[in-house]
Amino acid sequence: MLSSKQRAQLRGMANAIDTIIQIGKGGITENVVAQVGSALAARELIKGRVLESSMMTAREAADELSRLCRAETVTTIGSRFVLYKENHEIPKDKRIRLVK
Repeated sequence: MLSSKQRAQLRGMANAIDTIIQIGKGGITENVVAQVGSALAARELIKGRVLESSMMTAREAADELSRLCRAETVTTIGSRFVLYKENHEIPKDKRIRLVK
């Protein structure tokens, strides 16, 4: 569970990253879940977007993806969302260091 300070830290870091996941009218498919899982394993922090053609809100998509990928929803703003999942297999110097 992330604290409010950790969420604020991750939100700030998310400003600098590009949106790499898009949820369209097909919703959350197995392929999307696989993409999110591999992206989280490689980066720990990802930003996604829900397109207007989708039947889901950003909050619904973020909650569903975080449940399926065992990640944490950092924030949802408008049609965008940010997910975080700590990866212990990444070398320590490359990992995101959260404030305590």
